[in-house]
Amino acid sequence: MHVLVTGGGSGGHVIPTIPIMERLLANGHRVSFVGTRSGYESGLLKAVAVDYYGISAGKLRRYSSWANVRDAGRVVLGVIEALRLVRRLRPDVIFSKGGFVAFPVVLAGWMCRVPVLGHESDFSPGLANRLSQPFLRVLCTSFAQTPVHGFRGRIVHTGTPLREAMLTGDPHRARQQFRLVQEKPLLLVTGGSLGAVALNKVVRAALPALLPLFEVVHVCGPGRIEAIESAGYHQFEFINEGWGDLFALASVIVSRAGANSLFELLSLGKLNLLIPLPAAASRGDQLENADYARQQGYSLVIPESRLNETTLVAGIDELLQHRLQYEQRLAAFARVDATELLTTELLVLAGTVLSGSGRPSNQARK
Repeated sequence: MHVLVTGGGSGGHVIPTIPIMERLLANGHRVSFVGTRSGYESGLLKAVAVDYYGISAGKLRRYSSWANVRDAGRVVLGVIEALRLVRRLRPDVIFSKGGFVAFPVVLAGWMCRVPVLGHESDFSPGLANRLSQPFLRVLCTSFAQTPVHGFRGRIVHTGTPLREAMLTGDPHRARQQFRLVQEKPLLLVTGGSLGAVALNKVVRAALPALLPLFEVVHVCGPGRIEAIESAGYHQFEFINEGWGDLFALASVIVSRAGANSLFELLSLGKLNLLIPLPAAASRGDQLENADYARQQGYSLVIPESRLNETTLVAGIDELLQHRLQYEQRLAAFARVDATELLTTELLVLAGTVLSGSGRPSNQARK
């Protein structure tokens, strides 16, 4: 079986596909990946033995801008390139993780009668996935409560695939690799793959209050390390190798509320404080993700508009005071093997076409 995977524009549209592709490759299937011509996605896939193809991609915006006119041409060109590619590669099934590069591939797959499975990580579907919905056979979601309106195919709750390294984290390895020698609990702070200027500023201002209680590992983003030398404070631009080990060691994690980061926090049962990106800096998806986690009792949330060193320290203190309640709620979070579920859905979807059985009729959410 040949699976064509697409997604891009950010690491969140690429990294969750890696466990799926690794599982498919291990089972002897052929896998190809379509990303942007810039090759950003290929850099994230260096360790995965897949053929990479780049196409033109235009950003899909929800607001009026002259850039939409320019990018509309890129979308059209991307559809033409994707159509040629799908016809040449002749995949049995397409897996779309979303992002603006995915829509041309999804449309091309539909035009070539190749079944397409889409996956939505956020609590509410993003624009690319909403535009893609008419051309999907199956839509899989990270959260069982994700609202999907007007979709005529099958909706399946699968969760989000977690990298094996996240599932096998070792606290002892983390202490050795990152030279964490203090006998204090670890506070892990991350603003996402690109860092977070506002969060970085507040964390550094709060160090006098935090360091007596915690050893702090701060992932602050490329080019954002500052000349601060304080015992127990460790800055990193980005961490890949050993991230799962740090997760396993951390007592409290302060994070943005991106869908993949949130799913890792909930799946691994980590005590967490969320600082979602405000609506002005995003489509509001992190606000929705954080609100869901807050309502379920999984997370404590501080809006960025209220974030300062005082509220940060108070929030962490509140988490620790109510640790038992949060841990009980996190323990109740439904954990599923997303990699297995998504791989099975792809095999079934390809099989329905290869065997000539047509489009599945079951439209209920599993």
